[in-house]
Amino acid sequence: MTSTRDYGTVLPRRLAFIGLGVMGYPMAGHLARAGHRVTVFNRSPAKAATWVREHGGRSAPTPREAAAGADVVFSCVGNDDDLRSVVLGDAGAFAGMSPAAIFVDHTTASAAVARELHAAALARGLHFIDAPVSGGQAGAVNGALTVMCGGDAEPFEAMKPMAMNFSRAVTRVGESGAGQLAKMVNQICIAGLVQGLAEALAFGQRAGLDMPLVLDVIGKGAAQSWQMDNRGKTMLEGKFDFGFAIDWMRKDLGLVLEEARRNGAQLPVTALVDQFYAELQQMGGSRHDTSSLIRRLK
Repeated sequence: MTSTRDYGTVLPRRLAFIGLGVMGYPMAGHLARAGHRVTVFNRSPAKAATWVREHGGRSAPTPREAAAGADVVFSCVGNDDDLRSVVLGDAGAFAGMSPAAIFVDHTTASAAVARELHAAALARGLHFIDAPVSGGQAGAVNGALTVMCGGDAEPFEAMKPMAMNFSRAVTRVGESGAGQLAKMVNQICIAGLVQGLAEALAFGQRAGLDMPLVLDVIGKGAAQSWQMDNRGKTMLEGKFDFGFAIDWMRKDLGLVLEEARRNGAQLPVTALVDQFYAELQQMGGSRHDTSSLIRRLK
């Protein structure tokens, strides 16, 4: 899939991008196509070499070397431990960053690690913004992600124009950790919506309805949602080969439920859907899209 995004007039900056997975690879590509000078790091050097052949720029053997001299360093890795491994230590990005440079993390991680790294950055004269994204692989490819950010206002405003190269909205929602908490709200909404949609589709099929037609009808009313528009018909067709796998959703819901235990929020539906996803993992669906919840009902 190739983006047709219009980047407009840009002021080239020296950037780094750490983590070239299904999200990071196209996100870094948008930065390069916008005219920025991008250095990339990936745990698999072959993936970084492929990116450089496609987009130009250069690759570096460590996060520290990728971050050296960059105005802004972006990352998108797997979890808290992955994030610490590319940020901290002698080979980590913080060790190579120039004073006042900004680290922007797009990993879906805990609010605690965001606050930890924000404090570590300030101690070094750096800035850290937690900036998880929503929109999935298609949003990354098409430059249409929604980015929810936590951190200090001044570095947020400085990094926002660059993040807009792969986003449709980049918003500061509060202090350090607030971006990760907002992403948790997002995942709570998705979990409940997908389970409700799965139950509705299974019910309609049991009732003998023409469900593609029913989706077209109710999609024009109050039941309409992004999940219905983008996943309803593929759920009916049993197609679950999309970007956001159950394994990753369970990781995210684990963060949600851990935070809820800390702050006292009651999340009975979210906890139940997490159990349903665990069942699907046991059924061999770990890499299936989150919309595969309907498999349990058939």
